[in-house]
Amino acid sequence: MFFSIIVPLYNRPQEIDEMLDSLTKQHYSNFEVIVIEDGSTIPAKEIVEGYKGRLDVHYYSKQNQGQGFARNDGFARAKGDWFIVFDSDIIVPSEYLQHVARGINNQNIDAFGGPDAAHESFSATQKAISYSMTSPFTTGGIRGNKAHIGAFHPRSFNMGISRAVYEQTGGFRFSRRSEDIEFSIRMIEQGFRVELIADAFVYHKRRSTFGQFFRQAQSFGKGRIDIYKVFPNELKWVHALPAFFVIGLVLLLVCLALHLACEGEHALFSFLSCLGGSLLLLYTVLLFLHALGKTKRIKIAGLSVAAAYIQLCAYGLGFIENYVEKVVLKN
Repeated sequence: MFFSIIVPLYNRPQEIDEMLDSLTKQHYSNFEVIVIEDGSTIPAKEIVEGYKGRLDVHYYSKQNQGQGFARNDGFARAKGDWFIVFDSDIIVPSEYLQHVARGINNQNIDAFGGPDAAHESFSATQKAISYSMTSPFTTGGIRGNKAHIGAFHPRSFNMGISRAVYEQTGGFRFSRRSEDIEFSIRMIEQGFRVELIADAFVYHKRRSTFGQFFRQAQSFGKGRIDIYKVFPNELKWVHALPAFFVIGLVLLLVCLALHLACEGEHALFSFLSCLGGSLLLLYTVLLFLHALGKTKRIKIAGLSVAAAYIQLCAYGLGFIENYVEKVVLKN
């Protein structure tokens, strides 16, 4: 089985260096790497071509159109029986391709996705963001987990498709924002068998600052509405929970402000403020304790609480904003 690894790249030369270095350590050697520079202003051509003696690596540059279309360009150039899509900000464990080859054969699948984890070398903020993105207190723990709601939808930081899937589907239709979810849904609708390979995990850096993470999570929330516009049945109640979290926070602040304005004399505002505050405190304590149990570090657990609030608020705001714009106002 020959794999073509496709990596879109935009202004991340240091990250692609780390990724390619990890690929040189693969125990399974029957693969090529195709890097598509998507209109970067900080090109990584010299870094990529520096690996030519150690990897079967190919570098191409194109006008910026977004990661979805960059991957399609890689698919069109690929020689493999299977195409594996990575984001540039990952490190690939040495046994990864062995797990993938075994999973494909054992599970009789046409496409797959794998989970992600935090590497020990990641910063405390990156580890906190990694926890938040996989926590049962934020995503329900369904990302990269067999206990998902509905059909499993691989994500493009760690996704694989057979050549037959590409030839029938034509690849990605969205250039950016939820392009992987749209592609996954379309694969399944066309009858392909799509599954999780639980052992095929990667170390995913995600974003390095909370500001970057906020913008990314907000984009995820907007993207869920983009998916709803194309596939209305794919919007589940769980996808709206961050929006309700944001609405709940706003209502709590309003009740608290009214409670203070009434100097505690209005029983209803006092009760709602007390109830909402107690529930929020309970959620925060449980979140911190769970993060502490997972990360074993007080600092990272504290940062994980911040990351969780950022994720929920940013996703919820993006969801609400795009819902109002595209569903209510029909823009």
